[in-house]
Amino acid sequence: MSTDAVLELRGVSKSFPGVRALSDIDLEIRPNEVLGLIGENGAGKSTLLKVLTGVERPDSGELVLRGDSVTLRGVTDANDHGIAMVFQEQSLLENITVGENVLLGNEGTSVRFGLYRWGEFHERAQRYLDLVGGGLSTRTPTSHLSFAKRQMVEVAKALASGERSRHQPIILLDEPTSVLEDEEIQTLFRIVRELRKRASVVFVSHRMEEVLEICDRVYVMRDGEVVGECTPEEATMDDLFGLMVGHDMSAGYYHEDAQTDPQSAPGLEVRGLSARSFDDVSFTVARGEVLAVMGVQESGREDLGRALFGAIPITSGSISLDGEPLRIGTPSGAVTRGIGYIPSERKVDGAVLGMGVDENLTMAHPDQVSLGPLLSRRRERSAVDGWIETLRVKTPARDTPMRNLSGGNQQKVVLAKWLIDPDLRLLILDTPTRGLDVGAKADVYRLIRELAARGLSVLLIADSLEEGIAMSHRILTMRDGRITGEFPSAPGARPERADVLERMV
Repeated sequence: MSTDAVLELRGVSKSFPGVRALSDIDLEIRPNEVLGLIGENGAGKSTLLKVLTGVERPDSGELVLRGDSVTLRGVTDANDHGIAMVFQEQSLLENITVGENVLLGNEGTSVRFGLYRWGEFHERAQRYLDLVGGGLSTRTPTSHLSFAKRQMVEVAKALASGERSRHQPIILLDEPTSVLEDEEIQTLFRIVRELRKRASVVFVSHRMEEVLEICDRVYVMRDGEVVGECTPEEATMDDLFGLMVGHDMSAGYYHEDAQTDPQSAPGLEVRGLSARSFDDVSFTVARGEVLAVMGVQESGREDLGRALFGAIPITSGSISLDGEPLRIGTPSGAVTRGIGYIPSERKVDGAVLGMGVDENLTMAHPDQVSLGPLLSRRRERSAVDGWIETLRVKTPARDTPMRNLSGGNQQKVVLAKWLIDPDLRLLILDTPTRGLDVGAKADVYRLIRELAARGLSVLLIADSLEEGIAMSHRILTMRDGRITGEFPSAPGARPERADVLERMV
């Protein structure tokens, strides 16, 4: 271990009933560096962050902070030692101003005898906001901000918390880019590079390419252990993938060798379709074809998927599926016509987290597990167990609550909810791999290939340029609610990233 480390973990282990979450972890965070931490869901990253923020205490080992052994007794204690965290699930209160969020719990001398000294308060809050840039004002209502802007406020809040110590802060970023667009990610990276001048940063991500771009060093975790340490100059995405999942990418991360040719039979046909955020959109998706729709936020791509599923009203245009004209007014109407839809926010719109895997898997098509008007427990068990096995869903039991599953396994159940329908003809996937680790992403990509090979029409609203280019037969780009380009895409003849991006922005 380096003698100039700001924070060291020495032999740290942590267990929960039936699970060894961390096993003999050695790790160091150095001054003014961006340290990457990657691993699949269940690798131990979240537990490690909880140890660093005092939420959990290790069963064995020690934390050495600036040369002294410490016991962190909670988040406030961690803040007092200069450690602060930006959570993946944002912690801001939307009904107060940006400045009040930045200094929430860290008002200091800005509050005397229960009274706010507003001049000093706003001056202090603005100082932290100016450090992250973006032209944010302390008096702006938080509810008026985009997700990306709120992320900047989260970083400013973490700086305010971390500077409760007289030492340089340590800022922990937990999956900060999971729902950001490319341009917003680059803005965040600019903030991180500025932060590095006055803090140490731990950057946790599922996206290997981001870690290689922004980090000075990278730790890789698997099954509660650190299995590798490297610098971006020493490692490739293939190297990181192999360390994370325990095998190399020889089978192909995107399973491109499994891409089959579309059928000649028509699948989805859209003509002159218009709705609230897009206008005069026309395209086709053949049977067995994966069509990627790509655009920045508010390009109309998300609403296009929702409109095809009947979730928002169509103002003009026509839709046909397998040559049959469709009038889709509601999601239930779309379901009865063989259309499935996986939303980007699976935890909000795609699943009921308090219900079991079995209930979530069968809720869209109860007729598949019923005998007449009555639910058949035998048919339900058979169907649920079959899909758990087919999709390799890791769950202790079929009735385990969805909230207890990892993100990747939740997504597999949401997929199975539609695949249980033997009459499924069109599957609309809105960023289906958002927030998933590389192993779970590879499983989803494999499944998409298999569905297309069976003749299903797939509309993929891609999470990234790389995903859309690698997974599709064709790409449509959207900007300001209109189709701006079309690119054929096949193994060995993929379009250039820059060419696709040019039509998106």
